[in-house]
Amino acid sequence: MSSDPVAEKSGFLKMYMSSHPDTLVAYAKWYGKVAEPITSAEMSAIDTKSMTLTCALKDGSKKVVVVAIDPPLKGYDDVKPRLLEMKALSQEGLGMIKSPRITSFQFPKNGLYPALFLYTVIPYGAFAPSTGGSPLLLPAQFLRSYVSPTPFKFVWWITVVAHMLEGLYTLSLCWRHKAPFGVSVAYFITTFFIGGPTWMGLRKRIQNARIDSVMKVE
Repeated sequence: MSSDPVAEKSGFLKMYMSSHPDTLVAYAKWYGKVAEPITSAEMSAIDTKSMTLTCALKDGSKKVVVVAIDPPLKGYDDVKPRLLEMKALSQEGLGMIKSPRITSFQFPKNGLYPALFLYTVIPYGAFAPSTGGSPLLLPAQFLRSYVSPTPFKFVWWITVVAHMLEGLYTLSLCWRHKAPFGVSVAYFITTFFIGGPTWMGLRKRIQNARIDSVMKVE
């Protein structure tokens, strides 16, 4: 059984985080749901799936909380960006800092080719007539001899519904991060046509913006 790559270096991480007590307190309050006043906190353990915080409370008692790291860290190199993101999220949630703003639209990387496939091959297989003399219909006529249009229609309508729901999720991200109306509309339309690559790229932008804002005060 392989050892945990983050737990192996937990000694250094605990020492490093000891110089960031405010961050640990924010973790405990936001992720650990500690409602009592905290005077200080220390990291007593960390691995790829969780961190353990020991909190000193104002009444003199101590409280140990385990904060889940979800999704689990892939390795040691993933620790710093994830902890920075968690710091930003906890401080946003506690009202200590503002959420990053999205002020411009960016077309998703690697989003064009899946869209071309989605809006050419699937509709063709679903709706192209199986009779007719046009050479453009020959592939459809050949396809009909092996597969009915029903599976293609099923995939088409499932995709349309899924993209609509993904578009609404993308709009929620834009709303939370105060994107201008035009930028929000562009993201919604792009998500409707392309799907996952759009909102995943937007979430990555937000994550990077969070990390950048935290790094400025590190």
